[in-house]
Amino acid sequence: MNAPRRKPEPPQPPHRARAPKFLLPVQTWLLRHAQAALGALGRFLSAPLAAVTSLMVVAAAAALPALLYILVENAERLLASWEGTGSLTVFLKTEVSDDAARKLARQIEKHADVDAVQVVGRKEGLAEFRRLSGFGTALDALGDNPFPAVLVVRARPSAAEAGRTAALAEELGKLPEAEVAQFDLDWVKRLLGLTALAERATAVLATLLAVGVLFVIGNTLRLEIRARREEIEITALVGGTAGFIRRPFLYWGFWLGLLGGLLGWVLAEIALAFLDGPASHLASLYGSAFALSGGGFRLFAGMVGGGALIGLAGAWLAVFRLLEIAQPE
Repeated sequence: MNAPRRKPEPPQPPHRARAPKFLLPVQTWLLRHAQAALGALGRFLSAPLAAVTSLMVVAAAAALPALLYILVENAERLLASWEGTGSLTVFLKTEVSDDAARKLARQIEKHADVDAVQVVGRKEGLAEFRRLSGFGTALDALGDNPFPAVLVVRARPSAAEAGRTAALAEELGKLPEAEVAQFDLDWVKRLLGLTALAERATAVLATLLAVGVLFVIGNTLRLEIRARREEIEITALVGGTAGFIRRPFLYWGFWLGLLGGLLGWVLAEIALAFLDGPASHLASLYGSAFALSGGGFRLFAGMVGGGALIGLAGAWLAVFRLLEIAQPE
């Protein structure tokens, strides 16, 4: 007799690793927040016109101080490079000829703190002044050339970094052929003072605009809460906690601030690219290769992260005040 056949065993479901019990509350908490975040983003983007209007307000408020910050930072970088050039000018006496000036220049070039010396002769100085000033007729009436020979002395970088340029100017000013040696960086210091003032003004403007954004987000959320009053009341009646009701609105403000900061950074970079061409052209007229540079990742992170925090703060303030009104009696 044939042996009875065994029924095939049903396939076993694949074994799934279960998370430890102490991680389950964390997973549940993360899942709820992820659902609230994605739901708030979807609801925010479901009204494109209102979303774009709110984003442009936040983006403009973020882009303006960011652009000012970038310009001030570039100005400080440019002035710092001018401050460390270590260049000075020696005006010779009018009786010193161009040949004597070139001979003196060769002697000065042997100085340990001198990198190079450029001689601007009397005729060259007169021709340059005639070309730039437009007082050619008045100069012809003078007869003799009133311009002295000039030595443009460039100190070595080591001397400039050590602060010996002023001492070098004083030393060259005592030469018998020299009328005066000028190392005047007061105008650079004045401009640095103005940039410090502009930096402080930028910080004040950014603070005021951030407060304005808080009010904008608060007012926008007030309208959103009033529009969803019935939904909030029903959620509260079926047992929804205050935290559960608040969560979507907080993420709504978070997304508004984050996307507004991101859009503001894009606007600031576009404006910077628009200004880069004229700035580079102006620098080339002065023989400089200076070019505008952006704020880099630090500015990007500050605008996006700061926008998200401001949006979250504005939503927090609005929600805690208005949810009490929306709660059922």
